[in-house]
Amino acid sequence: MRNRHFLILDLLLLAGSPFLAVALRFETFAWPPAVWRAVWIYAALVLVLRVAIAYKSGLYRCIWRHASGAELERILYASAIAGIASFLLGTVGLEVTRLAATRLPYSALALDALFALGIFAGPRLLVRFRAVRGRRSPNARRAIVVGAGAAGQLILRETRLNPKLNVTVVAFVDDDPFKQQHLLGNVPVLGTLGDLPALISRLGVDELIIAIPDARGSVIRKLLQAATDAGITARTVPGLPDLISGRVKVSALRRVEIQDLLRRDAIVTDMEAVKTLATGRTVLITGAGGSIGSELCRQIAAIAPERLVVIDHSENQIFEIDGELRRSFPALNIIPIIADIRDAARIHAIVGEFRPYAIFHAAAHKHVPLMEGNVAEAIANNILGTRNVVDAALDAETMHLVNISTDKAVRPTSIMGATKRVAERVVLHAAVTEKRNFVSVRFGNVLGSRGSVIPTFMRQIQEGGPVLVTHPEMRRYFMTIPEAVQLVLQAGALGQGSELFVLDMGEPIKIVDLARDLIRLSGLEEGGDVEIAYTGVRPGEKLYEEVFFGGEDIRPTNHPKVLRVLDDKHDPSFIDQVDGLIRRAVGHATGDQQLRDALRVLVPEYAREDARTDPRSRPVVASEISAPPRPSLSK
Repeated sequence: MRNRHFLILDLLLLAGSPFLAVALRFETFAWPPAVWRAVWIYAALVLVLRVAIAYKSGLYRCIWRHASGAELERILYASAIAGIASFLLGTVGLEVTRLAATRLPYSALALDALFALGIFAGPRLLVRFRAVRGRRSPNARRAIVVGAGAAGQLILRETRLNPKLNVTVVAFVDDDPFKQQHLLGNVPVLGTLGDLPALISRLGVDELIIAIPDARGSVIRKLLQAATDAGITARTVPGLPDLISGRVKVSALRRVEIQDLLRRDAIVTDMEAVKTLATGRTVLITGAGGSIGSELCRQIAAIAPERLVVIDHSENQIFEIDGELRRSFPALNIIPIIADIRDAARIHAIVGEFRPYAIFHAAAHKHVPLMEGNVAEAIANNILGTRNVVDAALDAETMHLVNISTDKAVRPTSIMGATKRVAERVVLHAAVTEKRNFVSVRFGNVLGSRGSVIPTFMRQIQEGGPVLVTHPEMRRYFMTIPEAVQLVLQAGALGQGSELFVLDMGEPIKIVDLARDLIRLSGLEEGGDVEIAYTGVRPGEKLYEEVFFGGEDIRPTNHPKVLRVLDDKHDPSFIDQVDGLIRRAVGHATGDQQLRDALRVLVPEYAREDARTDPRSRPVVASEISAPPRPSLSK
């Protein structure tokens, strides 16, 4: 029905409502002539009054097949105003204007007001009800929704209104004891998460929908296992970070992905502090086309810098991030630059021209086994490149510099880790000697970054296996790209110079567990469909990664996910040693082994020891460092 049909229906029914109300009051239509005259006058006036009120209240502008609580509020509001107005008209109005010789009985006016409410509400709610019932397909997939809260309610609404989903929710499960055996949207809450296996079997369920945006990874893992054991599909709503950022809606159902299994508590970022780094200022990002660099571009662009200078050595990557930023932020002044951080003159010219307030240095070589065979290149890019960026920042009087480091810099067993440790000390040296707010941020593996373990495993699964894992006890810290960048920005805002920040990444995860999860998420079985094969630890790798050296001064910050490492000790001859190492690497006059030996002089902890791959040697994890009480957000 269209709104013009509702208007015609309202006119017909509202016109007869006063006569029916008075007839019920007197239990007959044999009224005195004075009452008849009063009813006719009242019916004519109140019809115009009620339709006018309904029109002003928006009852003829709503799409009733998609009606919700807001539309019900409109009906109640219009009915209440119309009821009060009609009651005053039938009592005071008729007598004051002398249009009728008598007033109408109070009880008849009350009945008429109730009839008007029914006339406004009944047909419209019937259309809404029929729209919901009519869209259900007898062949729809039967689903259980995990979580009988606001997200579960939205999922139920979406499945009823969107026939393309082809899903019928038959039950909810929720661990809240107060919700058990209650109804949500006329669908029962039949049990807890522990009851899922029995309910899936008893109800003939085809799909599991996880409607808990803040569910931890361990919960998602158990639910996925239950769905896999039952041979059904599991889908989930996005996590809180995606919902808070506005990138997706709760109703955007998708298959469970590997990042859901690692889901942690949502990161609360002090955006006011972060804005002081970028809003209305010039910000420069090196390695802007990489996984971390491109996400830095997105998040910094969202807080309105005056200019965003994006630098990368790869033409294609700069082309892609430049195009993406211009589409998403058309008003932003973006300056894309192709440059190699190893070119000191070029970097000094760029930084000197734009004089950025803050620099985020994300350019680096990161692949551990690859760098073992390219020692000189690792030194040139990770050490010389960092030295060039730091020196250029000092010359341009840049106020903030944030260097992206890695947990592999802690007691490194690889060229990549050792060069990143030297890069940390280059930044530290500049911060101490020049009194600048230059800091480094250390974190672990980034989930889904280019060349990382997840895309590699997915390719191996698609090819039918085997999935190659180096060692059954290999463990790594993991973060998603957005959460890593959020904490990098937070650390940059907290930095006061000569500091190194470590991000709390939770507990390390076994690589073989990730492989098994990916196989299961692909709808396959380990052993039957895809095998896991162990290839042995590669050169430069450890079984576990650490985030702290043993003697570092570790302190909490105001952010529960960011820890501060204070280290203002520096050797005045350090930079001369670095320059000597760079000259030997760039000049190609020294062999790989001599370069390794020179690195060990700069990084005494650097060694290729099998002892540190003992999984029984438990590293310090960030979550064990006590954090101060979080400041109140209301202040």
